[in-house]
Amino acid sequence: MIIKEMKVIHVKTWQELLETLFSESWNSNLERFRSKEAYRGLSTADYPLQTTLMRLGGSYAKLEKHLLRNFRKYAHRNMVEKDSIWHWLTLAQHHGLPTRLLDWTYSPLAALHFATANLEKFNNDGVIWAVNYVNMHHHLPKNLSHQLHTEGANVFTIEMLSESIASLDHFDTLTEREFAIFVEPPSIDDRIVNQHALFTLMPSPEAKLDDLIAKNENIGRKIIIPHQLKWEIRDKLDQANINERVLFPGLDGLSSWLKRQYTPRSFPLP
Repeated sequence: MIIKEMKVIHVKTWQELLETLFSESWNSNLERFRSKEAYRGLSTADYPLQTTLMRLGGSYAKLEKHLLRNFRKYAHRNMVEKDSIWHWLTLAQHHGLPTRLLDWTYSPLAALHFATANLEKFNNDGVIWAVNYVNMHHHLPKNLSHQLHTEGANVFTIEMLSESIASLDHFDTLTEREFAIFVEPPSIDDRIVNQHALFTLMPSPEAKLDDLIAKNENIGRKIIIPHQLKWEIRDKLDQANINERVLFPGLDGLSSWLKRQYTPRSFPLP
């Protein structure tokens, strides 16, 4: 396996950070600023792109089917629009069940929120992963590539997957070549809408997106946020109304926002 040098960018100022986040947004075909990137913000720069299923540890890959089967069994049947594995999988991810899905957002500012929301990690450099989903989809199996082309789409929807792939087993055996797809979830509540959310999905619960990105040029970049910059970012995001109150609508998000908003800068960090 050949691991190429990943594009890593270190920023020093708020202005440089914004310029870097939006530097790939110009679309010459449309003559508009329409980015082809999805973003994921993490509070610590060396955190891997690890799914919640991976974080279970142990024989987590063997647990995937059991988790989904029991989620479908005990959840209300009217919770999903259609009884497909893809609808259930995205619903399970949304409600905290460990899955092979990985959360992303179209919004670089929403990703910045997640990189700076945890005050206990303010002594750690953060990171924004930016992945070009159009270039990522150049490596798709033929049937999935054809479906995107036919739909005139850049990412998949749950409905598109449901039309062509009936199960995870089917998805996992499409090709021996490693690939990943970006999937937009249905707008089942305001949280998904406000976070401008989408997911990545790979044809194995053990597949690592970090490795796939590293092996292919022009797919992804890591933007490192120095810990010294986090307070400025956090305060400016709050002023711009990019916070828990908006991204997690409801009393839980409101409480999280207020708790962090009124925590003094002298908060003891580890």
